[in-house]
Amino acid sequence: MNALAKKLGLSDELTFYDVISLDDPDLLDYIPRPVYALLTIVPMTPAWQRDRDLEDEKLGDPNSYYHGGAAGAGADEPIIWFKQIIRDACGSYGFLHCAINGPTSKFILPGSTLEQLRNDAIPLANDERAQMLYDSKPFEEAHKSVAGLGDTAEPAIGSREHRGHFIAYVKANGHLWELEGSRHGPLDRGELAEDEDVLSPKALELGLKRIIKLEEDPDKQAVRFSCIALAPKVE
Repeated sequence: MNALAKKLGLSDELTFYDVISLDDPDLLDYIPRPVYALLTIVPMTPAWQRDRDLEDEKLGDPNSYYHGGAAGAGADEPIIWFKQIIRDACGSYGFLHCAINGPTSKFILPGSTLEQLRNDAIPLANDERAQMLYDSKPFEEAHKSVAGLGDTAEPAIGSREHRGHFIAYVKANGHLWELEGSRHGPLDRGELAEDEDVLSPKALELGLKRIIKLEEDPDKQAVRFSCIALAPKVE
């Protein structure tokens, strides 16, 4: 994700850190604060699937409204969300949601691909926005350039082997937002105080821990998730 950030034009003043624990203070202390975004990958458990279906049904038409009734286009929208129509690119969508929303947007380099994508997305409705990203050659090239990095072998295109879903959590306008391109829109998970970032206890309870706690029998269905935090880079 750091390689993708550099390729797309996020300042090197920020970097991603592995989140080793959600509860142990000693294992959280090494991550500089504030944390601007969390990027997680979570397996699709039966309990989470049921919860998603109920929420998406209530959410309604993804082309017209956000969760909570805010219009989904224009400079006054609380969050910039992309509906995913590019297959096998959910991690890159997750990074994009982390990078262009909330305070992180102030770290976008002038003239970069991120700046162009953000500016182009703001006035568009959801379908137009999704198509704009689909047609973006710089975004495609950046995704391809990092897709083979890391230690995990690339799955075949369209493979269902890895059924994890990438979710971005960001703080914008004093609220915690859950952003995933395969949902019907962005989800407002609730208010955060000024001194609460996305790795704060309340944010975790409203966001990632909420998903984990949906599983009624964790011994039967282990929630094997991974999480990284976007925060100031410390030399």
